[in-house]
Amino acid sequence: MQLPMALLPLSPPPMLSLAMAPSLLLEVGTHQLEVAETLIGVGEFLVIFVAARLLAELMVRIQLPTILGELVAGVLIGVSGLHLIVPPETQAQLSAWLLSLVGSLAEVSPDTVQELYTETFPNLKAVSEIGLYALLFLTGLESELDELVAVGMQATTVAVTGVVLPFALGTAGLYYLFDVPLIPAVFAGAAMTATSIGITASVFGELKFLKTREGQTVIGAAVLDDILGIVILAVVVSLAGGGAFSFGPLLKLVAAAGVFVAAALFLSRTAAPGFDWLLDRLKAPGEVVVASFVVLSLCCFAAQAIGLEAALGAFAAGLILSGSKHTHDIDAAVKPLVALFATIFFVLIGTGMDLAVLNPFNPENREGLIMAAFLLVVAIAGKIAAGWSYVSKEKTNRLVVGLGMMPRGEVGLIFLGLGTQAGLLTKPLEAAILLMVIGTTFLAPILLRVVLRNNTRGPDLDPLAEIPT
Repeated sequence: MQLPMALLPLSPPPMLSLAMAPSLLLEVGTHQLEVAETLIGVGEFLVIFVAARLLAELMVRIQLPTILGELVAGVLIGVSGLHLIVPPETQAQLSAWLLSLVGSLAEVSPDTVQELYTETFPNLKAVSEIGLYALLFLTGLESELDELVAVGMQATTVAVTGVVLPFALGTAGLYYLFDVPLIPAVFAGAAMTATSIGITASVFGELKFLKTREGQTVIGAAVLDDILGIVILAVVVSLAGGGAFSFGPLLKLVAAAGVFVAAALFLSRTAAPGFDWLLDRLKAPGEVVVASFVVLSLCCFAAQAIGLEAALGAFAAGLILSGSKHTHDIDAAVKPLVALFATIFFVLIGTGMDLAVLNPFNPENREGLIMAAFLLVVAIAGKIAAGWSYVSKEKTNRLVVGLGMMPRGEVGLIFLGLGTQAGLLTKPLEAAILLMVIGTTFLAPILLRVVLRNNTRGPDLDPLAEIPT
């Protein structure tokens, strides 16, 4: 995966796209191709944002994470639905009526529209990666590790158990029971390790449980989960790119990831004042978001340069700036970019999901469905078991701790998206991971509401409250 630059254009200059498809110039004029390219580019954003917003609004009204709406929107407009946005690697064709519409408006043939769409689709993916890195940057920005220290060994034990159990059981089960190749099995296991801080904090805040011992333990453990999960992700993606599996490169990558994160934590204590000093002296409009993206780009570049995944660099950039006095301003400046570009990222995940593999009436799909059921059971059991993994002198609701660790949410989808983009996952495994993410993300808020329905403790808190101080 290549690092998208902050100034990456939403679409390439017309002549650049034409250079990529010289055969088209023999059939149609330059102006017609420019019109078709513009219609395709603008139409992609129009379809993605309208569909995502409609489904997100529905999710808000039924008290579920909006990110699920974006994913479902992608499914509806993608290869499993209307074929309005289809990744070329799926070898699916755009809807015939859409090809005819764009072709008639641009005065080119439907085949020309399809070919031009295929040539320019990588630009849409590059734009979506900006959203991925911005989202991971915000995750790091909100991961104040002082909170993890405050809850101590309990949160650490819950986090480590909640990572090791799903990862080990998921990887071993896929490899030995379903004959999944080792690297895809490891990647699927890694996708089961994360916990969505945003979903958990939102549910606990709404239920007035955020400042309880259980709430503090879960939020602290979720912070560490993010770090462990991103490190695992970086290692797995790097190994996948290198081909053969061996412990030498694995140890090297783990060490590099550990040093990289340690350096980020050190810089979060020491570099933030320098960043603040520089930011206070910048006067041109947009200084906060531009300076933040400079740090983000540098960290992504550094991570990729030493053999790690750029996603780890994005997370590290957020950690580095988490100690800044301008954290609130950075958060406010970057969130609109996440709202735009991360929406594209998650919708594109959905567009490539061929849910036909989940048809139980097709004998070829039955192994995939069994695989999905296995992953869901392991994903739930592994996190719930983490609630019983720590020692506490005080009485705590361990089921609440386990359920609080269960939702994978946007973090699980990030893993899935990277696995899809890296070409590591077969269609059944891809769909199985998707069902695991959807299942845990839907079930966790519902089960927490059931378990805590009679809870009356604690002050009324903002459902979107950040990690407590």
